[in-house]
Amino acid sequence: MTSPKLWLIVPAAGIGQRMQADCPKQYLRIDNRFILDITLSRLLNTGLFAGCMVPLNTEDQYWPSTDASADGRIQTCSGGVERADSVLSALRALPGQVADDDWVLVHDAARPCIHAADLTNLVSTLSDHPVGGLLAAPVPDTLKRAESSQLPEVIETVDRSQLWRALTPQMFRYSMLANALESALKAGQPVTDESSAMEFSGNMPLLVEGRPDNIKITVPTDLDLAGFILSRF
Repeated sequence: MTSPKLWLIVPAAGIGQRMQADCPKQYLRIDNRFILDITLSRLLNTGLFAGCMVPLNTEDQYWPSTDASADGRIQTCSGGVERADSVLSALRALPGQVADDDWVLVHDAARPCIHAADLTNLVSTLSDHPVGGLLAAPVPDTLKRAESSQLPEVIETVDRSQLWRALTPQMFRYSMLANALESALKAGQPVTDESSAMEFSGNMPLLVEGRPDNIKITVPTDLDLAGFILSRF
């Protein structure tokens, strides 16, 4: 019996409104390289994946300028309005040889600081798990709940002992993930990541502790921080 293969999906159809930039955040540069190129090369250079699918915005004009566009290991497809739509589109666009029990790893395009050791630990930890899971980091800060207002006041301090930050990659079986996303979208259930879709389907993912510096570039100050982190690898 052959071992399940690993497939990579890196959704890149977002426009990154919070970055306040002239282009989507995955096409900003760190040391003169597109963030998307850094992310894809760090993942694919591990040699773990049988293939990679990158869902793109239908109006994307930056992809042809990337190094990744000339990489034979990478295929593209049309993304959707929301992340879940893009991931589902990518699942459907993966090659026909993908088996139901193959693993699919979904990683944020704007999370270039993924460390190879975290990736290999995730894969080895989940290899025999019935559901799958995701990289995550325990919340280190004191958390406050506040009322929604222009000047929010603290309502309470929240117990952080059981709280984790969800990171990526998130790793699930091909058929289980596709079914979970389809069910959640059909039910109008908010899907902020693949794990939330799996949870909605009643399949509880495993948390695999990863490095807290696996940051997602979301606001302008994250760009310098990511550049510093990458310079230390």
